[in-house]
Amino acid sequence: MSKMDPSVVFGSRLPLAQAYHDSLATDGSTRGFIGPREVPRLWERHLINCAVVGEVMPQNATLIDVGSGAGLPGIPLAIARPDLTITLIEPLLKRSTYLNEVVGLLGLDNVTVIRGRAEEGPVKKAVNGADIVTSRAVAPLGKLAGWSLPLAKHGGVMVAMKGASVSEELERDAAEIRKAGGGEATISQVGEGLLEQPTTLITIVRK
Repeated sequence: MSKMDPSVVFGSRLPLAQAYHDSLATDGSTRGFIGPREVPRLWERHLINCAVVGEVMPQNATLIDVGSGAGLPGIPLAIARPDLTITLIEPLLKRSTYLNEVVGLLGLDNVTVIRGRAEEGPVKKAVNGADIVTSRAVAPLGKLAGWSLPLAKHGGVMVAMKGASVSEELERDAAEIRKAGGGEATISQVGEGLLEQPTTLITIVRK
């Protein structure tokens, strides 16, 4: 267990977070979704640092997680924030199969899994008009905006977990972001006081 206290984020739903942690540490690792070196750091670097993204989200929002992979950040958010209605988008069959297994294992009735790519017509039709579109380590910001913003409603936002160089990405990809319908962009940090390294987010409004 990390010295970070997961119960601060997950509260009474900590047993669900523990079950997800254990699944990632065993099944997720053997199936190649989580590197072996990440297993001891799952709480801080994966579960908690994803769950704290909920700090910037309003109650009862609809959320799409693009390129969800092993369920990050969507599943920690679904556990920490059961008021959110979450759709996980994942193109790879082996990953979307795992996501469905985890959703069933944890009984997450606020989560739907769709196998497909964010930019494809069927996915857009199925999920169009979300309040929030999240992602983590999926693509450079400009490309990510092109996938994410069209899935958000007008006035909705994309919220991407990014590294320290996000301001450079924002400057570099400004034209692509505008072309995708992006408006005002805000860079913020969440999880301060809880994580050694707070999570950096960029939030871009869809005009």
